[in-house]
Amino acid sequence: MTRRSATITLHWLTFVLLILLVAGGPLPVLASAFGVTGLGMCTLAAVRGLMNGPGPALTGGLRRAHPWMSRAMYVALGVTATITIWVTSGGAWTGPSLPELHFYLLSASSLHAIFHLWRHTALGDGALRRITPKIMHGSL
Repeated sequence: MTRRSATITLHWLTFVLLILLVAGGPLPVLASAFGVTGLGMCTLAAVRGLMNGPGPALTGGLRRAHPWMSRAMYVALGVTATITIWVTSGGAWTGPSLPELHFYLLSASSLHAIFHLWRHTALGDGALRRITPKIMHGSL
């Protein structure tokens, strides 16, 4: 499996598991799967680097902020995945509840998606081609 296909698979699997956790609560099997895929995605990015970039059409402050926004999303995912695994395996956590953490991450993910949809449509930089499977590129 290539880095690209591993990143794409982990990205969408983590996203679907997060939606299921928000919809159904922190079910142990879903929570564990989310934690593993989320940490897998973060580990892949930490070891092999991020696959994304601002693209030539993104300029100004957004261009400078882009790498930091990406890092922030990975930190949020890594922290949420770690806490999810910790609490699911019986660890004590005194911060926000898992459903709250999952909701916050889903909210941040929604803003992340809107930003990339805007990039793809308004700037025409093909941002969605980087993270969608090649089979879907014809509909983009």
